[in-house]
Amino acid sequence: MSADPPGGAAAERSDDRGPLEGWRAPEVEIELPGLRLLWAEIAVGRRTPLGGDSPPDIQQRLRGLSSSFRGARAVAIRREPIPAAYRVFYRQIGLDPDVDRTPIEEAVLDRMLRGAFLSGGLIDDVRLIAMLDTGVPVWALDSSSLDGDLGIRSSTEGEMLGRAGGPPLPAGRLVVADRSAALALLFSEVAPGHAPRSRAERVSLYAVQVQGVPTLYVEEALWACRAALQSP
Repeated sequence: MSADPPGGAAAERSDDRGPLEGWRAPEVEIELPGLRLLWAEIAVGRRTPLGGDSPPDIQQRLRGLSSSFRGARAVAIRREPIPAAYRVFYRQIGLDPDVDRTPIEEAVLDRMLRGAFLSGGLIDDVRLIAMLDTGVPVWALDSSSLDGDLGIRSSTEGEMLGRAGGPPLPAGRLVVADRSAALALLFSEVAPGHAPRSRAERVSLYAVQVQGVPTLYVEEALWACRAALQSP
């Protein structure tokens, strides 16, 4: 069952509540029944700015993951069940995963080229760790920039990406949206003006589930990000 449609009453939010299911436009429900969006709004507890250097516990975790993703594991990542499910879905929507790489394949390739998973700041590191642990990518939005609940729909011809003067979109692209704007292309980074500010007090995390990816893994990825960001 899908959540509230665009313009509907916002779902109750609580930091103690599990992830919410995002709404889906009717055409998405019909054409892509296995596609879901799960999201959660959280209060940030870390004193470290979200865009600042990660604290020692996060950096240590990145170093450990750098050691575990070597050679054969990195090459074989695309054949693991969850990355493979995202590859199948890419092809279903007309993307070539060997050209437009899935987020985890892009991250692992970057690790091989650089020799390690390099820190990109607290919010990016937390998201990266959650994805490497579960195979499920997570994106983050500044909650103060949103208008209502999150969901998935198709873009309309010429609409802007984001509310800060992003590029116009063609019709029919799958986007993550709130009630009044497209906030990100599906599986792409969020539009300018919607990424969490360095001192944001609340962020909205979302993950995209496709057929073959168990809900448990999606929820685990969101909960891992929540736990890391709420730690003092």
